[in-house]
Amino acid sequence: MKIVIVGPGAMGCLFAGLLSKQKGKHEIWLLDKRAERARKIKESGVAIEGLTNTKHHINITSDSKLIGVSELVMISTKSYDTESGLSSIRPLLSDATNILSLQNGIGNSQLISDIFGQDRTVCGITSHGATLISDGRVKHAGKGDTVIGKPNGKIFRDLRNISNVFNEAGISTKTSKDINSVLWSKLIINTGINPLSAICRLPNGLLLKYEGIKELMRQAVVEATKVAKKSKVKLIYDDPLAKVESVCLATSDNISSMLQDILNQRRTEIDFINGAISRYAKSTGIKTPVNDMIVDIVRAIEASYKEQVGI
Repeated sequence: MKIVIVGPGAMGCLFAGLLSKQKGKHEIWLLDKRAERARKIKESGVAIEGLTNTKHHINITSDSKLIGVSELVMISTKSYDTESGLSSIRPLLSDATNILSLQNGIGNSQLISDIFGQDRTVCGITSHGATLISDGRVKHAGKGDTVIGKPNGKIFRDLRNISNVFNEAGISTKTSKDINSVLWSKLIINTGINPLSAICRLPNGLLLKYEGIKELMRQAVVEATKVAKKSKVKLIYDDPLAKVESVCLATSDNISSMLQDILNQRRTEIDFINGAISRYAKSTGIKTPVNDMIVDIVRAIEASYKEQVGI
């Protein structure tokens, strides 16, 4: 299978490296919007350390016209860059190309469907954790299932093909007929973990050490769960808060993607995580003061990077 991964961030490089372990079986490409970074990664290769230790020289370019038509395009940009990432992939597409999003938050799959059609769209979640150490070098910090599905709930042959390719590469992957529930369930986990880890600058496991943080987590998750239920979304677990806490423990050493963004003084995905909860809440009539406050705090941190003390 010819697979193009758009965005050589932590997760993009992780998946590119894992899929490249099957030498000669698949053609793997990274597509980068920055030509200089692409040149650097092309020279040095993609190196993974931590739970997986491997290094591969991977095809990478900033010009999608040099890649040609592909069977699978995986969007691995930040959620706020999804639209610009999609604008670069038209030379990669045929009628049979699938476009996969495993990104954080809610709304990416809808954007893909709006631009390229629901039949091409595959979406899902991954429980793998990755930290970008430098360009092309990542730490594999957490393992877990990847779940993919079609927005219309049908399990097509190409969906099974993608799942098989990922499983053969050691990326444990399942298919779901109700991917919307899966996406919302992951959203609620991210709602409780990512922004609090970013605000407090703590790895996931330490969020459970402090009662004040645990209480904010509880309130944020309770609010998000109410919004999901009001939106008629059936979550895939019975006790959302217990699930969030178990994920904290299972990924105790992981530096969340939002914390990575804060530490590197980059824009975060807060608008697509807690911000999404706040937006959906308005249409349901549910009040979400804790999620609203968390969004305001993270936005304030982003806006004040240059003026912060001790940075």
